[in-house]
Amino acid sequence: MPKNQFRMLRSALTGVEAVEAETPHSFARHTHEQFGIGLVSSGAQKSLSGRGVVEAEAGDIITVNPNEVHDGAPIGERRSWRILYFDPEIVTGLSQEIGAGRSEISHPVIRDAAIAARFETLFRVVTASTADGLLSEELLLQLVADVMREGGGSEERPPVPASIRAARDLIDDDPLAAVSLADLSRESGLSRFQLLRGFARATGLTPHAYLVQARIHLARRLIAEGTPLAEAAFASGFADQSHMTRVFVRKYGLSPRLYAGAFL
Repeated sequence: MPKNQFRMLRSALTGVEAVEAETPHSFARHTHEQFGIGLVSSGAQKSLSGRGVVEAEAGDIITVNPNEVHDGAPIGERRSWRILYFDPEIVTGLSQEIGAGRSEISHPVIRDAAIAARFETLFRVVTASTADGLLSEELLLQLVADVMREGGGSEERPPVPASIRAARDLIDDDPLAAVSLADLSRESGLSRFQLLRGFARATGLTPHAYLVQARIHLARRLIAEGTPLAEAAFASGFADQSHMTRVFVRKYGLSPRLYAGAFL
């Protein structure tokens, strides 16, 4: 694959997205609505995770939970990886089936050659023109069991305080609305300063950054449904398609057009 390239591959499984990348790109803080399980193919990277700053190198499994704030920068010139993003209900359903006892992946980095090999096989199956149903089920169930079993005693992220949750829900309920710190302050019952400090501590993002992230999530869903890019930008609250594209690339490394191509 050429240097500094992101590829959104067609997935043969519903609810699963596949991405392949090699890049020196440093990602801004962002979130995904899905679970992510990937494998670093070459190089190394440093990233913020829900459990602090971590490093991953070639051969390591990398993971992210839904709405977990993270970023990423290469250690050295560049790194490459492959990753699968799963709709939350896929992983939570399998987690319940295997009796994992929790709803989040505990470790952002897992060093285990057998798990890495299983991921490689699943990635090949998912990105094949037609998926082998039985093999896909087996591999996916075992992979989720593996990553959920790692660090079984680890605690999940602390719950968001009710006051901050009220402010967050105001944004989530209508990402297109023009909200102010005063609006969020009233909703939370906190002063504007308390709200700003508490929101960043609880979510990992400032209220404005959270609002932009909510809008880009909406844009991703619209694009995946086949909405033309200019319409998706307008419908998700961006000034224009160029604005949406800049945010999309900064957070995810690939353009909305490349993302849309995987759903054609």
